[in-house]
Amino acid sequence: MPRAMKFPKSVNMYCPRCNAYTKHSVSNYHAGQRRSSAEGQRRYERKLKGYGSTPKPKQKRFAKINKKVTLVFTCSKCGYKIVKTLGRMKKVELV
Repeated sequence: MPRAMKFPKSVNMYCPRCNAYTKHSVSNYHAGQRRSSAEGQRRYERKLKGYGSTPKPKQKRFAKINKKVTLVFTCSKCGYKIVKTLGRMKKVELV
């Protein structure tokens, strides 16, 4: 399992929309802001109401020390985005 990985900022890969191999720019995936009106979020807030306790027990120790790295590949021709997960590693450097 690699701890740190160097990855190029642009990669030549297949684009399903263009149906050809094109140059793709690479960036890290960032999760968007959560919707407060989503059903799961409303259920969680409903669970938190009451006597001010947490709904589930907090985890005492962590089994995993690394996060799964997710990259977004954007086609330079059409702008089509492909999201791929690389796996667990400490960090990824885009060079």
